[in-house]
Amino acid sequence: MKALFDQVSIQMSKLVTRAYSTSFSWGIFFLYKKLHNPIYAIYGFVRLADEIVDSFHDFNKAELLEEFKADTYKAIDRKISLNPILNSFQEAVHQYDIDKELIDTFLHSMEMDLEQTEHNRASYETYILGSAEVVGLMCLKVFVDGDQKEYERLKPYAMKLGSAFQKINFLRDLHADYNELGRAYFPGVEMQEFDNETKQKIEAEIVVDFAAGLEGIKMLPPSSRLGTYIAYVYFYSLLKKIQSASPNRILQERVRIANGHKIALLFRSYLKYNLNLF
Repeated sequence: MKALFDQVSIQMSKLVTRAYSTSFSWGIFFLYKKLHNPIYAIYGFVRLADEIVDSFHDFNKAELLEEFKADTYKAIDRKISLNPILNSFQEAVHQYDIDKELIDTFLHSMEMDLEQTEHNRASYETYILGSAEVVGLMCLKVFVDGDQKEYERLKPYAMKLGSAFQKINFLRDLHADYNELGRAYFPGVEMQEFDNETKQKIEAEIVVDFAAGLEGIKMLPPSSRLGTYIAYVYFYSLLKKIQSASPNRILQERVRIANGHKIALLFRSYLKYNLNLF
C-alpha cells in the first residue's frame, strides 16, 4: 500500500532530522503535531543536498547533485519517489503548494558550493537566499497552511530569520569551511586577517536580522510560534557564545552549546513563551 510506503518515508525524514540536528528536532517537537511531518520532510530534503556538497569528498559531487536534482523534480512530477526522503518531500510540496522557484533557488546555492570558494557581496547574498532564506519560506508555507496573504505578510521576516541562522552557521563552521572545504563565505574578508573588528561587523548584521526574525515569530500562528521561537533561542544563544569567543578561537574550533545547556535553554524558552515574556 502506498500509505505504508509514505509512512516509512516520513519516518526516514524524521530519522535524518534527529540524527543531524538536535536543536531543530526540539523545535519541531514544539510545533503542533500536524506540522511535524512536512517540516521533517523539508529538513530531510535540505540535509541530503547539503551532505552531497559538504561531505561526500570521495565521490563525484557534481554528478551526485545533478542526479539528486533530477530525482527531486521527477518525484514532484510523478508524486512518488523510491527515495523515501524525496517521497516525503514531494508530498509536502503538493500539500502546501511549495513554489518550484524556492526549490530551484535552494538547489542553485548547493551548486554554488561545488564551484565557488570565495564570494563578493552579490554572490554572498545570492547564496544566503538559496541556502537559508528560501528554506525558511518553505517552512512558512507549511506554517500558514496555504494562506497566501499571511505568507506574503510574514515572508520578509522568515527570510531575515533564515539569514541570521545561516550567518551564525558560517561563523560557527568557519574553521571547517575554510581549512577543510576551502570556502570563504564572508565577502571581502581575508581569513588570515580575520580580526575582532571584522567579526563584530558580521555579528552586528546578524543582530539586525534576528530582531526582524523575532518580530515575525510573534506574528506566526500559535501552531508554529513556540517551536520556531525555541529554534530562535538556540541560535541566538549560539551567537552570544560566538560573540564572547576570540577570532582566533573561531578560526581554530567549532563553537558548540553543550547538551545540558540546550536543555536549560529549552525550559527557559518554554517558560518565557508561556508567560508572554519573549
